[in-house]
Amino acid sequence: MSRPDLRHDVRLVDTTLRDGSHAMAHQFTEQQVRDTVRALDRAGVEVIEVTHGDGLGGSSFNYGFSHTDEMTLIAAAREEAKQARIAVLLVPGIGTVDDLKRARDAGADMVRVATHCTEADVSPQHFAAARDLGMETAGFLMMAHRTSPEDLAKQARIMVDSGCQAPYCTDSAGALLMHEARARFEALLAEVGDEAWVGYHGHQNLSFGIANSVIAQEVGVRYIDGSLCALGAGSGNSPTEVLAAVFDRLGVSTGVDVMGLLDAAEDVVRPYLDRWPKMDRNAIVQGWAGVYSSFLLHAEAAAERYKVPAHAILRRCGEIGLVGGQEDMIIDVALQLAAEGEQG
Repeated sequence: MSRPDLRHDVRLVDTTLRDGSHAMAHQFTEQQVRDTVRALDRAGVEVIEVTHGDGLGGSSFNYGFSHTDEMTLIAAAREEAKQARIAVLLVPGIGTVDDLKRARDAGADMVRVATHCTEADVSPQHFAAARDLGMETAGFLMMAHRTSPEDLAKQARIMVDSGCQAPYCTDSAGALLMHEARARFEALLAEVGDEAWVGYHGHQNLSFGIANSVIAQEVGVRYIDGSLCALGAGSGNSPTEVLAAVFDRLGVSTGVDVMGLLDAAEDVVRPYLDRWPKMDRNAIVQGWAGVYSSFLLHAEAAAERYKVPAHAILRRCGEIGLVGGQEDMIIDVALQLAAEGEQG
């Protein structure tokens, strides 16, 4: 499977309706999805991701139930998009090949298969299924700060050899400092850059999402993710509208209408935000301690229930090295901290 032809220097991928699902507690309505896709599509965004925050099959007790079935949302997005591709996220162990087939039938054109940064070996069957379905593919190497640039490149090689057209350095915790991000971008490009595009997905927990995106473009990364109003897990993603404005100032071609994205953020997304992602104490701790961004709401809920600070829960999650998919362990951490407080 060859890498797709790109029309611009950077392909902006908008994940408002997937990563933003975390910040919305997975309560997107069909109308919100339709309105957001229509605005993004008009602004020229080429790829729009739509699924539960934890990907296909994520609507569950463990991760949070969706307001509306994701297949309904995917189908609605497909109806509204006139030129954009509709992408879905699939985390092996949460989503299945059957889920992927249903998503394709609902109108998804692309799948982004996400694994922990050292576990790409669980992805080949999902890339093979996507190839059989004729879908475009990308691969998320999540929590990229948790392994070296060299090892991250080896994991990207596994994905590309399995049919991935765009492996990503995925900064799920918003923890990568600029020199750390650059080293990972350069390692991925050296390993697979002649065969696949390389992508970057950033979070703003330490405020480096935009800066790292600029570095990514400078060294040759071609897929860069954002979310309108930064809507995403933790303190949110790199804001798509800011990425568009920055790249326009730099003379980097993205094919998007900056004012169209500013209008989409201000007039479409902002009115339905119950919670605007921000760099508060809890989110900053996530970046500082290297904690998976989607843990934020789970930690805040556990903090309220067990009367321990959310930032203490998140810091402990970082100390013991929890990764995406271990949301159930947050309760254990809260109980441990509560017990320690009683003993103290």
